[in-house]
Amino acid sequence: MARGQQKLQSQQRAAEKAAKAKKQQGHSANDQKKAAQKALVHVCAVCKAQMPDPKTYKQHFENKHPKNEVPENLKDI
Repeated sequence: MARGQQKLQSQQRAAEKAAKAKKQQGHSANDQKKAAQKALVHVCAVCKAQMPDPKTYKQHFENKHPKNEVPENLKDI
């Protein structure tokens, strides 16, 4: 049992080191998900899929909904 105190100290140091590393990392996965969700600003009028930019939206619309007419705001892109 001579090693008991050293073991506890070692565990505490490891926990402190892990906490510092996590704090320095900054963004958590949840923050990244929220930021990614904010970036999806264009919503398809037909299927309600979300896209980050108009170019992707136009490509989606042309590929997934070829029978439907392209919306006016996408025709000039």
